[in-house]
Amino acid sequence: YSLAPVAVKLGKLLGTPVAFAPECIGAETESAVANLAEGSVLLLENLRFHAEEEANDPAFAATLASYADIYVNDAFGTAHRAHASTVGVPKLLPAYAGLLMERELTVLSKLLESPERPFAAILGGAKVSDKIKVIENLSKICDTILIGGGMAYTFLKAKGQSIGKSIFE
Repeated sequence: YSLAPVAVKLGKLLGTPVAFAPECIGAETESAVANLAEGSVLLLENLRFHAEEEANDPAFAATLASYADIYVNDAFGTAHRAHASTVGVPKLLPAYAGLLMERELTVLSKLLESPERPFAAILGGAKVSDKIKVIENLSKICDTILIGGGMAYTFLKAKGQSIGKSIFE
């Protein structure tokens, strides 16, 4: 789960070296941020290694925010999470949607407001509880909803079907 290989790949894609901090917080990271040259890039280690991330810990969010001037979220798939990096930090910095996030929202808005028919949604993931409101809302506008991934086993189990050792909620 380390982002170290991502730093190498990102450097190749950007055509410039990408420094890597082996932690997302701490003295070594603070030093790396403080010594960052103008125009250079620093990738911090995966913050999901810290329980404070998922807990949306205010002190953790404040430390992360102290490394930046603005916050740009381009991770649509994780924007719904009430974590330090998605909720805590943007409360402390000027916050913006990235280009990918903007494109996702534009497309989704069009789909939800005036979809072409037939309109089908495909949902996946492990936990139904995370997506039940989405399923309820989509059921009002979709002609068909296809459910895959771990969520499918929850529905199969609820219908009394055998799912073996598959995950379910």
